[in-house]
Amino acid sequence: MSSPARYRCTSCGNLTRFDVTSTRRTRSYHHYTVGGELSVEDEQVLEETLESVECRWCGAAGVVEVLDESVDTAVEG
Repeated sequence: MSSPARYRCTSCGNLTRFDVTSTRRTRSYHHYTVGGELSVEDEQVLEETLESVECRWCGAAGVVEVLDESVDTAVEG
């Protein structure tokens, strides 16, 4: 399974807060207790469509980029 994408806002430089809208089709095992409480186990994502990513800081939709996994985003201090 691949790791989730990292994003960066090209307007304000935000690396941490985004509103991500996506549609997922999943298959999951639903386990109910005798008392009727649900526990969802073994969920598999069969298909996922990314609809939009918007910066939570500046709200500039359409200017968020996906970061290359090889890029180190750690801040030295």
